[in-house]
Amino acid sequence: MSNYIHQLNNWTDFQWNEQDFISLLSEVRNLQGKLIGKVELLGLELKDDANLETLVLDVVQSSEIEGEILNPEQVRSSIAIRLGLENSGLQHSDRHIDGVVEMMLDATQNNDKSLSEERLFGWHASLFPTGRSGMYKIEVAKWRTGDMLVVSGGMGREIVHYEAPNAKLLEKEMKQFIDWFNKETKIDPILKAAIAHLWFVTIHPFDDGNGRIARAITDMQLSKADGINQRYYSMSAQIKNERKDYYKILEHTQKDDLNITDSIIWFLECLKIAILSSNTIINKVILKHLFWARNAGQINNERQQKMLNKLLDGFKGNLTTSKWAKITKTSQDTALRDITDLVKKGILVKANSGGRSTHYEFKIEL
Repeated sequence: MSNYIHQLNNWTDFQWNEQDFISLLSEVRNLQGKLIGKVELLGLELKDDANLETLVLDVVQSSEIEGEILNPEQVRSSIAIRLGLENSGLQHSDRHIDGVVEMMLDATQNNDKSLSEERLFGWHASLFPTGRSGMYKIEVAKWRTGDMLVVSGGMGREIVHYEAPNAKLLEKEMKQFIDWFNKETKIDPILKAAIAHLWFVTIHPFDDGNGRIARAITDMQLSKADGINQRYYSMSAQIKNERKDYYKILEHTQKDDLNITDSIIWFLECLKIAILSSNTIINKVILKHLFWARNAGQINNERQQKMLNKLLDGFKGNLTTSKWAKITKTSQDTALRDITDLVKKGILVKANSGGRSTHYEFKIEL
């Protein structure tokens, strides 16, 4: 079997065939420009809302890639507070979620600051505030001291993709990576994001959390490429959608030579879909804004406001009086009165079902 790429001489001397992806890169750059132009027309409030929704998606999906399910409402609350946005009625977030959010915001809001060992250690400490990953005690805010197999799959179904560099080499390897990341180069900023992601994942310098930190570094570099510190597309969400292919290309690249063309093409294709998917978030933000512009005067109380926002944000499952009562911490009778009031005003409508399956939907076009 051939060596892993990090065992080759001058392994960071990556090569690629630009002609194989030059048109794809140009297309991504064009889409990137169109997206930023579209966002600029939204106005400050809607730009902030689109940024918030994208960051929520990014944080939730980046954690989900690692099998960790975060509460989107808590993530939204944590981000809104830190960005100084309106957050009344949002859920209190726990310390762990705050840590993930702080890392992502530092990476994207402060994309002009240098990457450093200390900054990476700070991110790592934010991810693991208790010093544990699940039940296991891990080394926090320091390079790992043990061997590292890069795997995917659940417990008992793990697939080993490659073995990361020896722990004794990490200080030297990370210094080289950080110096390269901070240095001005002639490489296109989007290509630099692709290389940075692959390079960091290859080193896998921490005991845990390497994937999330790699994606934070990627978002930091993509923020530089966009020329703004707000996020309007989520690379993490797209990587999660293509998780199987992600691990396939990672394994293929680790066992090949230093030509990383295939890895770059995969990254650019992923980024292209992520940017195209941003329209979903932006359209949702615009529709939410239009809904409140038309209907704010008809809403009688905070319970109705909270539940309508949940529906506008993509409420999962059917809206019933029981769910309304539980979420708003009120009685079934009060929940039914709230809902009946909105039905009379033409905002909600009873769906075509009866008995215990009675539920409600938006009557108006969204």
